[in-house]
Amino acid sequence: MDTKASFIALVGRPNVGKSSLLNAMVGKKVAIVSDKPQTTRTRIMGVVTKGKSQLVFLDTPGNHTPRTRLGDFMVRSIGEAVSGVDVGVLVTEPRASIRPEEQALLEQLQKHKLPIVLVINKIDTVQDKGQLLSCIALWKEAGDFAAIVPISALTGDGLPVLLEELNRFAVASPHFFPEDATSDQTEQTLAAEIIREKMLLLLRQEIPHGIAVAIERMAERESEHGAILDIDAYIYCERDSHKGMVIGKKGAMLKEIATQARVELENLFGSKVNLQCWVKVKEDWRNRQSFLNGLGYKLN
Repeated sequence: MDTKASFIALVGRPNVGKSSLLNAMVGKKVAIVSDKPQTTRTRIMGVVTKGKSQLVFLDTPGNHTPRTRLGDFMVRSIGEAVSGVDVGVLVTEPRASIRPEEQALLEQLQKHKLPIVLVINKIDTVQDKGQLLSCIALWKEAGDFAAIVPISALTGDGLPVLLEELNRFAVASPHFFPEDATSDQTEQTLAAEIIREKMLLLLRQEIPHGIAVAIERMAERESEHGAILDIDAYIYCERDSHKGMVIGKKGAMLKEIATQARVELENLFGSKVNLQCWVKVKEDWRNRQSFLNGLGYKLN
């Protein structure tokens, strides 16, 4: 067999740039990004195929202490991802200390006897290269890594080296995805996530974590101006006060969310998009397992 493949888990604390790294390696947006922790809620798969080699990345939620059933699902998805891969990539930042959550993730990877690649992201933020060298030395004492690769997901610095290192772990195997595949995400899931991303960017810190997006309808139709993709989305909040903030004064905030999402969805799907968003209140939805199941957050 002349083809190779490898499954690779991306793990790390919230907001270290795992999703940005995934998007940079894939060369296309497959995971939403914001500066708020716990942006990623589910395991997201990204695919990179170069010639005979296919690398399948699993981006996981940031490791945190769960306070809801949704949080339980997010943390458990890390363990499930790690248990079924060939390589673990621990993503961190150029800091002078190792945080407890990172130590726990390192031990989890070691428990599964995986080769571990340490990725130190955000090196573009470091002025003093001595700081980076100190960070590398600190991690070398903490664990036995197959490689330590400093990178910047933002600028692309170090990404070719990282992909080359990860390609070493690909083994003889058929490819699991077509050569042009970039993700296992459905169009409905991508649409819902992009709408949620805009709320993460536009709303106050505490509100987006209590918000979910469900796509009720997605259908293409022909018009005199060409094809139009109709998308109906429901935005669920936990409180009436949050609903008011999402809608905004005279509907201004909801209009801005929908406008920004529509522009990105049109670029993503290469089609005109008619996006309609409605806001509903679903109290304590993050602890309602039946509702979580409907959103795809199923605890096994």
